[in-house]
Amino acid sequence: MVRGVLLLARGKAAGIAHFGNSAESFTASLAPLIAFPLVGTVLNVINGAPAEAIIGFLSRLCAVLAVAVITYEFARVTRRESLWLRTATALNWSFWIFIPLLAIAGITGAIMVTAGMPLTTAEDILIGLMATYLLWYHWFAVRAGLNLGVFQAIALVILTNAAIALLTSAPTFLAYAFHSST
Repeated sequence: MVRGVLLLARGKAAGIAHFGNSAESFTASLAPLIAFPLVGTVLNVINGAPAEAIIGFLSRLCAVLAVAVITYEFARVTRRESLWLRTATALNWSFWIFIPLLAIAGITGAIMVTAGMPLTTAEDILIGLMATYLLWYHWFAVRAGLNLGVFQAIALVILTNAAIALLTSAPTFLAYAFHSST
């Protein structure tokens, strides 16, 4: 699985073969994506913010599950149902590429600032580069996993990320609308 993540990260389509194509593989890939936010939720509930914690957890849970649902529906529509489970499993495990990217960005940012670049400029550049890379990674993983064409994969990435943005930001907007109307 780690090998698969790293191969996909380097643009090697063979990385997709390192992920299981079973319900067990998929649920194993979901477990940490649910467990870590759940622990954070419990801590926030203990610290006295139960409503916000539970709403935040539920929005993250919906976003995680939306990736699999959208991938399945896209696979079904494009007649690639047999490939969706492995692809969804790969996407779940691929989330962890963010950790080494963050470390690399931190070191690179420190070098940039030490060389005289303003901190906010370095942050903006590195956030932009990371976002671009993560979108490419998502695109490459679904393209390799579902055997999609370039534009089909672009459409799936746009659809998935728009859904995630909506699911994770909607609670904030609703809370703001509720509080501003009272």
